[in-house]
Amino acid sequence: MQDLPSKYLLTSALPYANGALHLGHFAGAYLPGDIYARFLRAMGKDVVWVCGSDEHGAAITIRAKKEGISPKEIIDKYHNLNKESFAQLGMSFDIYHRTSAELHHQTAQDFFLHMVEKGGEFDVQETEQYYDESMDQFLADRYIKGTCPKCSYDSAYGDQCENCGSDLSPTELINPVSILSENKPVLRKTKHWFFKLDKHSEWLKAYISEGKLDGKQHHDPQKWKKHVKGQCLSWLDELRPRAITRDLSWGIPVPLPDAEGKVFYVWFDAPIGYISATKQWATDNNKNWEDYWKNEDSQLVHFIGKDNIVFHCIVFPAMLKAHGDFNLPVNVPANQFLNFEGEKFSKSRNWGIEIHQYLEDFADFANKEDALRYALIRIMPENKDSDFKWDEFVDLHDNELVANLGNFINRVVVLTNKYFDGIVPAASENASNAISGIGKLMEEYAEEISNFNFRNGVSKFMEISSFGNTYLQDESPWSLYKAEPESPVIKDCINNCIQIVGILASLAEPFLPFSAKKISALLQIDQISIAQTFARLKEKREIINSGHQIGKPELLFAKINDPKDPTRMNLIEREKAKLLEIMKSALPDKENIKETITFDEFTKMDIRTAKVLTAEKVEKADKLLQLTVDLGIEKRTVVSGIAQHYKPEDLIGVEVLVLANLAPRKIRGVESKGMILMAENDKGELCLVSPSKPFGSGWVVR
Repeated sequence: MQDLPSKYLLTSALPYANGALHLGHFAGAYLPGDIYARFLRAMGKDVVWVCGSDEHGAAITIRAKKEGISPKEIIDKYHNLNKESFAQLGMSFDIYHRTSAELHHQTAQDFFLHMVEKGGEFDVQETEQYYDESMDQFLADRYIKGTCPKCSYDSAYGDQCENCGSDLSPTELINPVSILSENKPVLRKTKHWFFKLDKHSEWLKAYISEGKLDGKQHHDPQKWKKHVKGQCLSWLDELRPRAITRDLSWGIPVPLPDAEGKVFYVWFDAPIGYISATKQWATDNNKNWEDYWKNEDSQLVHFIGKDNIVFHCIVFPAMLKAHGDFNLPVNVPANQFLNFEGEKFSKSRNWGIEIHQYLEDFADFANKEDALRYALIRIMPENKDSDFKWDEFVDLHDNELVANLGNFINRVVVLTNKYFDGIVPAASENASNAISGIGKLMEEYAEEISNFNFRNGVSKFMEISSFGNTYLQDESPWSLYKAEPESPVIKDCINNCIQIVGILASLAEPFLPFSAKKISALLQIDQISIAQTFARLKEKREIINSGHQIGKPELLFAKINDPKDPTRMNLIEREKAKLLEIMKSALPDKENIKETITFDEFTKMDIRTAKVLTAEKVEKADKLLQLTVDLGIEKRTVVSGIAQHYKPEDLIGVEVLVLANLAPRKIRGVESKGMILMAENDKGELCLVSPSKPFGSGWVVR
């Protein structure tokens, strides 16, 4: 295992305090940070992990106007909600701060003034910006809506189209309107401060591509994720000055005499929140914050989602370098996006599940915290988008947490109590050391976590449990006990198994902290750190001493899919039923037809006849079929959610209609190039839309 530095400053993206966080947020920036922080602490490292609420910007004021309350009430509401949700799921932040704090305001203003005093980092430019005459105010980008010039979506914001994802400027919008008054805004001149980001492009290229800073090796660029480096390198040739000020009433005032009415743009002040949070933590704990931000022996790592890559790998490092004296990140292991049951999380459609909602709905679900953590780790979108599905949640819980980890630990505790009254038996002098084979798995476990490969890390953890199950089954002490109850082999087996349980209690900490405590409680020991476990194995000492009294058996996990106790399965079925209702509400019924489209919009859809050549079920997906269809000009793979309505063999040779120009997407690892057209009734039943007579493949529907 690689040697790890001794001191770390970890950050997770400051969540925006204008709404509740969903599972996608949790899997993107917070669960990975918690795993890494817990692992480093358990390895004996000096770690500070900071986070907090991002509480400025136009979106806060928009939400406040919608709810008819003040921005302060909005940020208090969601800061407290998200902070409590994080705490319930075991997020081990050293501090959860907020950017509305006076200390943050002062830190951001001082940071800016220092850059001003150094000179050469800002331009003051007079630009034209939209102004709402009826509201007598300039409009932030998010206060403007219009038609996207790239995809014709009619509700694009002034900074981004949420339909196609394009970055926009307000003046690019077609038919812009103010969301405050619904009136058409006018352009007026205003003065703003621009950070000269483009002047930093050369050293940023070396920093991103080679890991070099000021001619020295700063970090290993090979350990950065490919999609992180790729996104950064695509930006570096097109850097331009970025406005850091806005004409808003809600935010941190720009501390210059000629900047009255200006506040810092939220992208500028929010990352400085990492610094102010560290300052507050240091004050509260009698520490020196600069030891973590400015000492060469401290490693800075940012945990974020892929939508924040450019700000954390390019913009914030440029700010830190321009200021001077600050460490730059050695890694930014950004995750990609987590979808929900095949679709993006959507607040407007109520599609998905928020963290606090999960905790409320599963309030009586034993070990709900680690059940969710484990499922999200196993599908974590580390290098590509992934998908949370309730059926997979059940499979991972029942087949891995219950049948593997929980089963092994329960059997060992039961057998120890049954044969030795709960006292760990001493192994004989000639006993084989079964746990010696675990050493390599432990090394691999630590290596994977060190390199931010948490999915692989948790797999190595479960391999250790599988090793224990196999060893126990091979030894079968219960069979030997019937013939020779005093056999030393029984003691050797139980001793080895107890040692494995002790190792699992230690290694569970980063992934399953609630279960780690429960396993330690079953063993009646204080939790053993990962560093201590490695040391004891190296010194060939027992993890759990012979003669130690363990506790009575207690199940760690109970199956969800248990016919004898349908309570938990009913809960999952209720969650799935909610989604079905949402899907139905999104479909036009017989009385309500969707919004009118133009003929030109219809002609953008390329619908063609096709023949089904092959059909098979998609592995571990109850609803999906993988079809090969003949489009006349080519054969394509299409994944369709019709497995509960059609048997694969009944589809062979059937003519169907296919939306042929739908953008390809991966579904359960299979790239689907198109969509089979279906009709759905009010019972959720699907029916193929097919030509009424044999027609051949490849003909256009119009």
